[in-house]
Amino acid sequence: MTTPQTLPQPTAAMTGVPADNPVLRVPPAAPVDAAAYFAASLAFHTDVADVAAALGAGGDPGFVLVDTRSDQAWDQGHIPGALHLPTARIPELADELLDRAVPVVVHCWGPGCNGATRAALLLAGLGFPVKEMLGGMEYWIREGFGYETAEGSARGAADPLTTPVDAAACGC
Repeated sequence: MTTPQTLPQPTAAMTGVPADNPVLRVPPAAPVDAAAYFAASLAFHTDVADVAAALGAGGDPGFVLVDTRSDQAWDQGHIPGALHLPTARIPELADELLDRAVPVVVHCWGPGCNGATRAALLLAGLGFPVKEMLGGMEYWIREGFGYETAEGSARGAADPLTTPVDAAACGC
């Protein structure tokens, strides 16, 4: 059995940053490495504002939005135009419901849930191009976008801690 190696900690002399600085104790990546990382992140993720803008633009958004939550969760509220495909049913139904030529954007409850990540992994393993919608249903509702329930359409007020309440877009 091997023992884990302890990596040397950067020192103030190495980084020019005091060792007690918790943010810069480990220096930022080189810009070229950071660019590669963030470009890759955008290839794997999108957010609710971008999904809402694409769905609201009219016409074909160029992707299918898949809600991977349970039947009960879907009935409590779902995004208009989303396809309901619970994670557990992906192996059984993905080929029937999805087209491998059309990117899939998956979502689940929210940032505290990794259901969309599990669904994305399954879909990618089956050969579907896939992205995860960060924030999930929680942030869809918190940002004031409309949703449908078993009783009809609903829309909550935008949470000023997550999105500008008087602007069409966040400007990110």
